[in-house]
Amino acid sequence: MATSSAPAAGHRATWTLTTRRLLLRPVRTGDVPAVTRLWTDPTVRHHLGGPVADHVVRIRQRRIVGAPGVHAVVRESDRALLGLVTLEWGARDGETEISYQFLPEHWGHGYAREAVAAAVERALEGTPSVVAVTQDANDRSRRLLEGIGMTHAVSFEEFDAHQVLYRKRA
Repeated sequence: MATSSAPAAGHRATWTLTTRRLLLRPVRTGDVPAVTRLWTDPTVRHHLGGPVADHVVRIRQRRIVGAPGVHAVVRESDRALLGLVTLEWGARDGETEISYQFLPEHWGHGYAREAVAAAVERALEGTPSVVAVTQDANDRSRRLLEGIGMTHAVSFEEFDAHQVLYRKRA
């Protein structure tokens, strides 16, 4: 069961959320090196358009600490940063969009599923639906979204790739 330190009325802010194994919290200065890896690692970025350009990384590094809606996913046992979960209210046709990236060494342990499921449930306390978009070819992400109860809503072309949009309603 996830617990949150922020009331539902503050759903648009970055909050702290605890799950069985994880802590989702605002990004801190000490997180920037690991977050930079998320933006530049070719494996992480395979279905996300490739590594982010250096000049964009530098801009992101200045803006990421405490950014609204951006949550560092930290393993409780050792405080290792595993990835990011981001919520953007009104991002896609007025719906809240969730996105996520995890470092490859933490794939396959259920961390992403645990973090994304908790963040979706938290977001649904203050918004009628949450959507997620992934490339059609990203089987791991599609399984994750389906596994947390999101349903395929539409397929489309974007960024020169076949995309799928998943949705979960409150």
